[in-house]
Formats: sequence, C-alpha cells, structure tokens
Amino acid sequence: MKFCKKYQEYMQGQEKKLPGLGIKNLKKILKKCRSDLQCHNGIDRVLGNQTCPDHCTVCDGTFFPSLLKEMSEVVGSFNKHAQRLLEQHLASGFNKCFMWFRGKRRKNQYVTLIQEGKELVTYALINAIAIRKILKKYDKVHYSKQGQAFKTQAQSMRIEILQSPWLSELMAFHINLRESKIKSRNAPGFFEACNLTISDDGKPSLTCELFDSVKVDIDLTCSICLDTVFDPYSLTCGHIFCYMCACSSASVSIVDKLKAAEPKGKCPLCREAGVYEGAVPLEELRILLRRRCSEYWEERRQAERVERMRLIKQHWDNQTKAIMGI
Repeated sequence: MKFCKKYQEYMQGQEKKLPGLGIKNLKKILKKCRSDLQCHNGIDRVLGNQTCPDHCTVCDGTFFPSLLKEMSEVVGSFNKHAQRLLEQHLASGFNKCFMWFRGKRRKNQYVTLIQEGKELVTYALINAIAIRKILKKYDKVHYSKQGQAFKTQAQSMRIEILQSPWLSELMAFHINLRESKIKSRNAPGFFEACNLTISDDGKPSLTCELFDSVKVDIDLTCSICLDTVFDPYSLTCGHIFCYMCACSSASVSIVDKLKAAEPKGKCPLCREAGVYEGAVPLEELRILLRRRCSEYWEERRQAERVERMRLIKQHWDNQTKAIMGI
C-alpha cells in the first residue's frame, strides 16, 4: 500500500480527529508546477536538470505556505494533547481527581493513558514521515535541495514535530508504565516501540521506531557536562540539558530559574536564539533515569545538593550586598 493511502486511512481512523497534512493537495500543487514548467519549455522537451524558475508563484506562493500552516497545526495539536495527558498522569490529590472528572475519563485511567499516549506517539511519527516524503517529492520534482532547506527552516521555527520535548516525555512515560508492570484485564498492550538503551560506555538514549522508515534516537548526554542528564530540561529547540547546566549556559541563578534568561539567549549546542523562555522540565524522563541509573543518580544528587546550597547562599549574599549598597 502506498504511504499516501496508508496515511489517509490512519488520519481518518483516529478516534480524536487531530489535524494532518493534505498530502493529496500538496502533490497536486507540485504536479501543477511541473506541468506549467513543461508547457513553458515545450511538451516534448526533456527537462533534464531544469528547475522551476526563481520566485515560482506555485512553490513560493502556495506549496510552502500551505505546508508551513499544516505543520504548525500538527505540532501545536500534538504538544497540547501530550502536555495535557502528562499533566493528568503526574497530577496528585484533588487536582488529579478534578482533571479526570472534567475529562470524563473511563473508570480505568491507566487504560486510557496508555492508549492515548500510544496514539500520540504514532501520530507524531507518521506525520514526521509524511513531511519527509512530501519534501523529498518536492526535491525530486524540482531537481533541487529546497525541500531540505525548508526542513532546516522549520526546525528553526520549532515546528518540526520530532523536535518537540513532549515526544521524549511520552516515550519515557510509556517505558515507565511498562516497567512498573501496571496490569489490567482491559488494558491494551503496552507500547513496545519505545525503549531506553544504554551503550557499552554507560550512555543512555531514548529510541522509538515505527513503520520501518523513521527512527527517533534521543541522546540523553548533556553536551555541557558530558554526562547523563540530571534533572533534565528541554529547551524549545529540542536539546536536553541538566537543569543546573542549562542555568549556567543561560547565565542565570538556580533561584531565578530559566525564565530569567535573556530573551535572545542561545542554545549552547545549536546556537538557536530565544530557547530558554519555553524550557520544559522532563518529569517522566527524570523518573525513568532515576530508576534505571540509580547509582549514578544518587551520586549526582549528593554532589548537586552541595553545589546547589553553595549557589543559593552566594545568590542571597549578593542580593543582600546589593540592598545594603556594599
């Protein structure tokens, strides 16, 4: 079965009607562009390495704006649903009861959580494939690399769905549920596609593979301290760092937190600007690493406790001196 048909069947079969890509419409736009170009060069002429003209009204005015809009809707919907699901899972006490009552959840909350999380991960990956295929089609039609350039632009605009911090949280969420061995007679099978793998040198990474054509591999090594991320935070560019390392790179104290970072602060890895304000604490990933890397986690916790106390004392000493004018 061709992917386009498979994608349409998947989108139509969703229980929750989430936005998707209009692949058929985008292909029609590409077909029209190529048809117009053939007519311009003569029907019987072989195109060879001919590309569409500069400032092509079809590509610049229709194809890319349409794709940009649809990608924004897809990643926006994914982030909203994933965040809501994980908030429901991590909530406690009255807040959890209220959220589940408001959402009119079924009696077995874990059944619902597992199924919704699985659907969201699948939704993210199949849309990532769809985007990759339509951009590859664009480059094939136009004998260019503009499709790949657009993908880079989309990453800088944070509308690349595999960049979403909520994807790594959902993957960790599934592994956590699976490893805690929650059982229910009515529960669907656990999502086996997501795994935490640890290399021979002890470096962990999150992996997920579906449809035999796209694989997510998220390195969990902090590029600042070069160790496994501790108290992980994801910047809006998608890169994951230890919380204290992120604060250090943003030149803010752990008391003021990342929200105090400069609006144009850059990611220390990819150098993208404005990535700190929307930084996301990865609670599910923290739970997973604390359990799977328990010895390392305890050693790091003890070491960071001392360092945090030193930094907090230094921060308040500086504040006191500033107030007193010393």
